[in-house]
Amino acid sequence: MGKVGTLLLSLTLLAACAPASAETLDDVVRDVEAAYGRMTDLRAEFTQNAFNKSLNQTIPAQGVVYLKKGGKLRWEYKEPTPQEIVSDGKKLWVYTPALGQVNVGEATEALAGPAGSFLAGLGRLRAEFAVRFLNPAEPRDGEGNWVLDLTPKRPLPTLARLVLSMDAKTWELRRAVVYDQFENTVTMRFTKVAINSGLPDRLFTFEAPKGVATVPLR
Repeated sequence: MGKVGTLLLSLTLLAACAPASAETLDDVVRDVEAAYGRMTDLRAEFTQNAFNKSLNQTIPAQGVVYLKKGGKLRWEYKEPTPQEIVSDGKKLWVYTPALGQVNVGEATEALAGPAGSFLAGLGRLRAEFAVRFLNPAEPRDGEGNWVLDLTPKRPLPTLARLVLSMDAKTWELRRAVVYDQFENTVTMRFTKVAINSGLPDRLFTFEAPKGVATVPLR
């Protein structure tokens, strides 16, 4: 699963802060949707492990993500290969310095579906997903986080299932496991989350460095 595919899957995975009073599944769903309704932007550091089942191979990555209402996003991968994935809500740029090129496409197509609806996806949790606790008998993990098992109502090849571990007090996402139709997985952990810090729009535009080739995104 490539970085762009992983990015699109990850846009639904971050939760805003809200007081926690949830006890039942309905309570958790209600509070998650309410938290997303209050979010306008987000910054977080992330680590990622992408597991390819057929190759029995795991590839680690890490970086920083910036997200803002209106489909704006910026993912900066630092390791193992530097890469920037940027969108202003209309266009999507994927810049790979090692290749000396930037791929450009329409964001409305690339970010279609629940995987691309950063603020709206979990803001409409019941509309987008079938929701259950991963373990109804023990709905929290050993760290006290709620663990939700989400199946999209309109599955995509790259998004068949999400398992989310969410802080029971702040609603920040601690861990997410994304499954595709081939049972490949991407496990992401988010830290140093900052909500509604007033991220400027200029952060979500991209100007190719001199000498960089522009290639259509496919």
